[in-house]
Amino acid sequence: MDGSNQDDVPSVATTCPYCGTGCGVRATVRGTAVTVAGDVAHPTNHGRLCVKGAALGETVSTTGRLRHPMRRTANGLERLPWPDALDAVADGFRQIIERHGPDSVAWYVSGQLLTEDYYVANKLVKGFVGTANIDTNSRLCMSSAVAGHKRAFGEDIVPVSYADLEEADLVVLVGSNTAWCHPILFQRLLKAREQRPSMKLVVIDPRRTATSEMSDLHLPVRPGTDVWLFNGLLSYLHQHGVIDTGFIEAHTQGFARTLAIADNTAGDLRSVAAACKLDPGVLTAFCQLFAASERVITAFSMGVNQSSSGTDKVNSIINCHLATGRIGKPGAGPFSITGQPNAMGGREVGGLSNMLAAHLELEVPAHRARVQAFWQSPRIADKPGLKAVDLFEAIDEGKVRAVWIMATNPVVSLPDADRVRRALAKCELVVVSDVMTDTDTTAYAHLLLPAQGWGEKDGTVTNSERCISRQRAFLPPVGQARPDWWALSEVARRWGHGEQFPYRSAHEIFDEHARLTADGNHDEALPRYLNLGGLAGLDRADYDRLPPTRWPVLSDTVGEPARVFADGRYYTADRRARFVPTRPQPPAGRLDEDYPLVLNTGRVRDQWHTMTRTGLSARLATHVAEPFVDLHPQDALLSGVREHELARVSSAHGSCVVRVRLSGDLPRKSVFVPIHWNSQFASDARVGRLVSPVVDPVSGEPEFKHTPVRVEPFSVAWHGFALLRDDPAAGRDPRPHAAWWTRITGDGYTRYELAGRRVDGDWPAQARRLLGVTDPDADWLEYEDPTAGVFRAVQVVDGRIHACLFASPRPDLPSRAWLSSLFGKAQLDAADRVGLLIGEPLARGADTGATVCSCFGVGRKTIEAAIRGGCTTPAALGAQLKCGTNCGSCVPELKGIIAELRARQTAT
Repeated sequence: MDGSNQDDVPSVATTCPYCGTGCGVRATVRGTAVTVAGDVAHPTNHGRLCVKGAALGETVSTTGRLRHPMRRTANGLERLPWPDALDAVADGFRQIIERHGPDSVAWYVSGQLLTEDYYVANKLVKGFVGTANIDTNSRLCMSSAVAGHKRAFGEDIVPVSYADLEEADLVVLVGSNTAWCHPILFQRLLKAREQRPSMKLVVIDPRRTATSEMSDLHLPVRPGTDVWLFNGLLSYLHQHGVIDTGFIEAHTQGFARTLAIADNTAGDLRSVAAACKLDPGVLTAFCQLFAASERVITAFSMGVNQSSSGTDKVNSIINCHLATGRIGKPGAGPFSITGQPNAMGGREVGGLSNMLAAHLELEVPAHRARVQAFWQSPRIADKPGLKAVDLFEAIDEGKVRAVWIMATNPVVSLPDADRVRRALAKCELVVVSDVMTDTDTTAYAHLLLPAQGWGEKDGTVTNSERCISRQRAFLPPVGQARPDWWALSEVARRWGHGEQFPYRSAHEIFDEHARLTADGNHDEALPRYLNLGGLAGLDRADYDRLPPTRWPVLSDTVGEPARVFADGRYYTADRRARFVPTRPQPPAGRLDEDYPLVLNTGRVRDQWHTMTRTGLSARLATHVAEPFVDLHPQDALLSGVREHELARVSSAHGSCVVRVRLSGDLPRKSVFVPIHWNSQFASDARVGRLVSPVVDPVSGEPEFKHTPVRVEPFSVAWHGFALLRDDPAAGRDPRPHAAWWTRITGDGYTRYELAGRRVDGDWPAQARRLLGVTDPDADWLEYEDPTAGVFRAVQVVDGRIHACLFASPRPDLPSRAWLSSLFGKAQLDAADRVGLLIGEPLARGADTGATVCSCFGVGRKTIEAAIRGGCTTPAALGAQLKCGTNCGSCVPELKGIIAELRARQTAT
């Protein structure tokens, strides 16, 4: 899959490491620079990339990388040779297992591992350690979908493809801000609707989002009421005769009881509307649209899964598709949109603690026997292991005494995150495999193992539509970084299992994985849809050339598989699908006087997970630079907080301090805080500290969308920001002098948003401390208004801006966009110096404003000027400025700016 670009520099076809869409990219290396473009040959994206994918080259950095195995000592981290580090891991785990049994150790892995890494980890733990205490951060996002699929279909099967989305007459997006979280998939949807205007898009989400702004109908449901809604839809479909009786009788079980519960709990649309806090007319319009549309896809994501009743929500959606026979047909079916790049691949190899590899069941003796025989393992785990939240509770309680964490950051991402931190702090042995030296989690590691990063590792991933793609190496490993499967295999060899872990390449592991999926798959006692038998036996060259391939693959002729469930046969004992009765349950957390608001968490457009990768990109930092809390203006008033100022958000479990935003996108009693910021990028913004550890009883997935909180002012004496040209010199870190801070990556500089309780001495002295300026003869520009409390200072070195600080008692400070642009100038001119002192540029148009389109770096003020000049549609803005013409994620924002300017013009 190597190719050439127009400059004849070889490029490598690989796969984006972000969301589960699974876009193909082509990476080109020129010296130390990596450029990334969409792969036009990949069936997922046909050459298009979202801004995160397009910025991948900016994140391929050696800065902060973990280069060598390290051991923590009383004096800090010391470097170890790989053999010594692996001996320490193997000996440490062995001794704990010998003293306390196999269930006293655990592994916590990640949907960002490659399938081959995942496979070796599960084989080692379940087949050779003999415990199922291996879980994954995919538990936090997709396990409710897995449980719902298994209850309904007998196997974890996503029954639709991306092409089905384009063929549907109606697409219902539930709990998914697809425009931001899966931009390329959303653009495919919009393009299909543009070509077929009769196609309709419905969004069900408590928030008004970029996705809902592009919909034909938005249902802003009360958080946690999805089961009421879909039970109501099921009852409505039955009442209006939109039921496929023949399909139900021939291919399903359990309809009568499921319908009876739906009728009893949600048989009247007016009562459903009241429960969901919906306009009855809007709810009726949705039900009518669903009933009238033969080809319907209901696509769902975290807003459904991350709930204490997430599995029931999934099944309530599936029930509506089974009742109407809208499954196993083109353009129809329930569709789980995966969050992580390889959550699906992890599920293929048994990545969750209650699964076996190859979609076999851990609790079925015949399945365990088959896997044990295939692996030639001395034992096999015979009961489910600890799910993610339970696993870290067991560490905290001393039941699990050793844990190996791979490619994830649970001190940031898990609920009740301070308990996770406390658990790791007292754990007997913590091993962390990571690409970065300093994360919130590596801070608690006794042993750190350097893993290969994207661009260095080699293997496969599987996206949301079951498409396997190759992730290929195009860079040499940094330092002594090694594949995760290699480190696991080396430990297995030290335990005497070298014969069963002989791997020299990812290709050999993939072949074994493919053979296991086919093993016994012809047997009626072990039927499953997952079958890669046609890919077994590939030689290394064929593996390297493997094109994107959707499973199942039953022969060596790679092609599009037959439509799943088209024959009406499912993977249950009697080959019938199961209706699952779902009773509406309110969220576990109850609002009260102390915690009167509901916390919802999620992603923002240009960041990913805990920012260990996206946080390195200047382009991705421009859209949303700071952690924030978004809430309704009335709730802000009652909480005593103001827009742009700081607030503390607290729950019964912890708190964080973030900037206040009043977007108007949230209903009363709801707040939203993004998940991304860690302790390397913000002083106090780990929202996981607040989230309740309540989980779904079936899936074990946490309730990230409904934690009771309160919001209150975080009082400071001054607000400010500093920009410092990137410089390894010591003493240039302003954070120790601030009560609150956020660090933002810039292009050639680092920006800090700051706030303080007091000024130490006078502002000129404070500024020099903050900027690390010790030379009394430095080229120093300074302005102070003691009455207003306003202060500005700039250090110039060799005619170039080197550092600056702006401070005020108020948060409305000068434009960062304009000041940032000065760091790209070879020399400051006289007008620049005057502008720095007065806090704004002298030249008109020099300030482009806050970034709206990250793909092309287009700011709000530039967009507003173009609108005033006659560009009154997103298409016209795109033609002039390019904004909105790549991934399209900013198009809803462009529409909003156009509408806002129109409203201003009308008002005047």
